[in-house]
Amino acid sequence: MRLRLLDLLACPSCRHFPLQLHIFEEAREDVKVPGNPPLCELYCAYKGGEVSKVGETPCDECVKRDIITGLLACTSCGAWYPIIDSIPRMLPPGHPLRSDKQYRKALEKHADKMPEELRSKVLD
Repeated sequence: MRLRLLDLLACPSCRHFPLQLHIFEEAREDVKVPGNPPLCELYCAYKGGEVSKVGETPCDECVKRDIITGLLACTSCGAWYPIIDSIPRMLPPGHPLRSDKQYRKALEKHADKMPEELRSKVLD
């Protein structure tokens, strides 16, 4: 998942924006963006704040980051969404196609990198 995607994602359960990001594995790629890099409109995930408040944004660095494994968390309703193999799994809790058992298995090896409140929610 590209870091820039956080400017577009909201919680499918309650529509809260932005989601909180926890990165467990990431890769950097030498991406060349022709012309101006894509600028985020509302939220700069690289700096972790609203674009209007963070000052100059390092878009050239941001586009090089690819999140392989991580976790998106909603600070409003408490829902969580894993990032597995660079794909954010954005099905809301309780959805019939959501596989929390598979998600937990994929995230177990990163338990030490999770904040305690998320660890107990995700892995228990």
